[in-house]
This record gives sequence, structure tokens and C-alpha cells, in this order.
Amino acid sequence: MNRIQQKLQEDKKLLSIYFTAGYPSINDTLQIIKDLEKNGVDMIEIGLPFSDPLADGPTIQASSTQALKNGMTTELLFEQLKDIRKTVSIPLIIMGYFNPMMQYGVEAFCAKCAEIGIDGLIIPDLPVDEYHQHYQTIFDQYGLINTFLITPQTSEKRIRFIDNISNGFIYMVSSASTTGAKSTFGSTQASYFERIAAMQLKAPQIVGFGISNAATFEQATTTAKGAIIGSAFIKHLSNYGINAIGEFIQTIR
Repeated sequence: MNRIQQKLQEDKKLLSIYFTAGYPSINDTLQIIKDLEKNGVDMIEIGLPFSDPLADGPTIQASSTQALKNGMTTELLFEQLKDIRKTVSIPLIIMGYFNPMMQYGVEAFCAKCAEIGIDGLIIPDLPVDEYHQHYQTIFDQYGLINTFLITPQTSEKRIRFIDNISNGFIYMVSSASTTGAKSTFGSTQASYFERIAAMQLKAPQIVGFGISNAATFEQATTTAKGAIIGSAFIKHLSNYGINAIGEFIQTIR
């Protein structure tokens, strides 16, 4: 069983943290991953920086720009992670855009992920239909879980289709906007969370976009299995560096 699937079976609300590989400095990737696990994070999303990150807000865009300036590439990320499973046991997910994966070669990319112990991918610009028709067999061959995003505007028919082909969790985008930290969620988000919960999907949902503190984590996980924090964590890295990771996690739970 994939590590993501194992983690989803645990009787707890899951905290997943997103960070951009190669940020703040090119060689920070491994230390960030190790410190996140040490401080009780359940899953980690490793952002593969891209020059045109359409779904990302200004904080993550800025971190991607800096990581690329620092010299981060797909090849370098794989090199940095080649021995990661000697020290880290929690699920690791690469989140990135499809263009760099196509340039690397989709099957070669999946094979490398499997080789170093990556458990899944999140690819915001890979349509679910395209994945299902052309790439699902490759992902399955290498034991990788591909996670799909839904938003408040996603139709019930499409949500049901995504649920049907998902073998991990569904990434539930909290609002129809780019990523970015919010201090609280309003009634619109609350009703959206309740509506999705009422659909009784087979795949657990993990909420992303706008989770920044204990309050939003608690709101997001009232009906969902877990929540993902990205922009708020990257801001913390920018302000306090990689030696203060534990302090950030302690503010969430």
C-alpha cells in the first residue's frame, strides 16, 4: 500500500505542508523535509518551481522565482532526494506543472519518482480526462498516486468522475482563487465544505488554499480529512529561516 493511502487510514486530522524546493536557499530542501517530519507533519508537498505557476499566489510565485534563480531544476531535485528514504518515512508528494515533467519525459519522471521514494504527484494543469486517457497506466505502473483538484465551481458530475478514478485523496481548493494565506474562512467556504461532505465521496478530501493558522486549519478539517498549508509556511521561512520550522508547526496544532 502506498504511504499516502496508509496515512489516510490514520484516525487523525492530517497536516500537510507545501514548500518550494530550492527556497530559501538551493540546499535547504532536505533540511526542511527532515524538520517538518520531526515536528509532526503528516505529509509534505515538495513544490517543483516553474516559471509560469498559474495556480499560485504571489508568495509561492516569488519563492518559485527565487528557487529558479538559485539554480533549482528537476534533475537537481531528484539528486537532492536520492537518499531521502534513509531518513524520512512520511508521504512525499511532488507538486508541479506538467511542462517540466513532459520535458523530462513523463514515464522517466514517474520512474525516477518511484526510484527515490516519492509517493504521489499533484499537477494542477493536467486535466483529469487527459490523465485518465493517456497517463494513468504509467502512474499506476510506478505506484504513484495522482491527486486532482476541485473548486467551489467544479460540477458534481466532474467531482464524481474525479472521485471514481482517485486512489488517494482529493485536493479541495477552498476558493476560486490562487493560493494565499487567509486568517479565517467565511460562510461561503463553510457551505462549500459541507456540500462536498454531503456527497459522501469515497476519496478523503484535504483542503488547500487559504490555510494559515490554527483557526483555518480547524475550520477546514471540520468535515475534511486534513488541510494543506503553503503560503503561510513559505512566509515564515522567508521571515525566520529554516531553523524556526518547529515554531510554525506549533502554532497550527
